[in-house]
Amino acid sequence: MEIHQLRYVVAVAEASSFTKAAAALHVAQPGVSAQIRLLERELGQDLFDRSGRQVRLTDAGEAVMPYARSALAAIDGVREAAEEIGGLLRGHIAFGTVTSHGADLSSLLSAFHRDHPAITITLTEAGREELVAALLEGRLDGAIVALGARPLEGLGLQVIDDQPLVAAVAAHDPLAQRRSITLERLCERTLICLPTGSGVRSILETASRAAGLTPNVAFEASSPRALVSLVGQGLGVAVVPAPYVRNRDGVVALEIRPALRGRLALAWRLQGPVGPAARVFLERARAVL
Repeated sequence: MEIHQLRYVVAVAEASSFTKAAAALHVAQPGVSAQIRLLERELGQDLFDRSGRQVRLTDAGEAVMPYARSALAAIDGVREAAEEIGGLLRGHIAFGTVTSHGADLSSLLSAFHRDHPAITITLTEAGREELVAALLEGRLDGAIVALGARPLEGLGLQVIDDQPLVAAVAAHDPLAQRRSITLERLCERTLICLPTGSGVRSILETASRAAGLTPNVAFEASSPRALVSLVGQGLGVAVVPAPYVRNRDGVVALEIRPALRGRLALAWRLQGPVGPAARVFLERARAVL
């Protein structure tokens, strides 16, 4: 088994194509196919289903992928560690974030790049569940994630934002004359919410379930700002962190009773290798955020 064979397997899995993977790797496509065939013979299992238009991982391929990624990460870590000892910090950092947050991420990234110009950084925006999976699989070195009702196993966490959740209602809604709303009354209204799996949605559903209630979610949007915009159009009531409603014309924030809170955290994987570049970046992120 050769390291370049594992690189080919990961590249093909990510591209769902031998041709696209070969182009990304700057290698001839027949060479990629031949090396993966050699690896499959050695393992005694097909790693890819080649019968459709898109190449897909087989069950064996799915089982092999986490180990292939870990092996490649370890190899890259060896190289980065040797360069760090020599005083030259190089490498690549993959960082993720939820779509909307109050962290000054741009300042963090720009300052880090000025101090370490030889380190490249990839920034990915995604939902909470996707970010958590990528962290646990080692595809991301760190991420800003929304915390839900359940703890996130296997991750180190540092809370960077903790805000009350409020009910955002249109200014012309009769509820706008009130200062607060009960969870029971809230669940009776047409709700606009973040998607299932998001931190705010998890908190709302868990609190409602504990009270024997079911939220009447009719609309979903991917960011709190989009939810508030829909509220302004009179489409329903949104549950969002309080800062997204402040100074927003046409929308009023009501306290939710009992109180609910939304939290964001810097997250990183507790198990598995961490390269020098990622370690330095996470130390900076923990201090700044």
